[in-house]
Amino acid sequence: MVNFRRRALQHRLQSDPYYRFQSWQELAIAGELGLRIEVNQATVDEWLRLPGLSIHQARQLRELSNLGVQFLALEDLAAALNVPVQQIKPWEPILSFTYADPDSLLAPPKIPVNQADLNQLLTVPNLSPAIATALLQERETRGEYRNLGDLQKRLGLPMALITQLLHYLQF
Repeated sequence: MVNFRRRALQHRLQSDPYYRFQSWQELAIAGELGLRIEVNQATVDEWLRLPGLSIHQARQLRELSNLGVQFLALEDLAAALNVPVQQIKPWEPILSFTYADPDSLLAPPKIPVNQADLNQLLTVPNLSPAIATALLQERETRGEYRNLGDLQKRLGLPMALITQLLHYLQF
């Protein structure tokens, strides 16, 4: 039964990069499968995957990150959300706390997908000229991309490529 749940969840995660976890057990399985949310770079959509987190709280965490706040431990998140650590402890299996200096030459610059031109898109590693051109044409035809999941679906990109682009694109 556990293997069936694990396989079913793995399939859901592969088909929907913004799947919202329904239970603490799903979070634990996702952690075992290697899924991680990088706390200091998480988007609102990524935060909303966590059970018990409201849209208001997700926006608050994203805004704090945008202001330069670095979360270094679960206790930092709890303090930012004004909740006891025990309340968010079940999130721990998929959270990754990595300090990133935004001014570091090692931090890849994020390209704003909905404003970028072809030359800017071509600076993104693993993004071929054909995909960059298709991205621009699709954006012009159907409007701005909402998030990485929307981009993936509209362009039919493989999940492996989406995983690589995650660190270079901004929505």
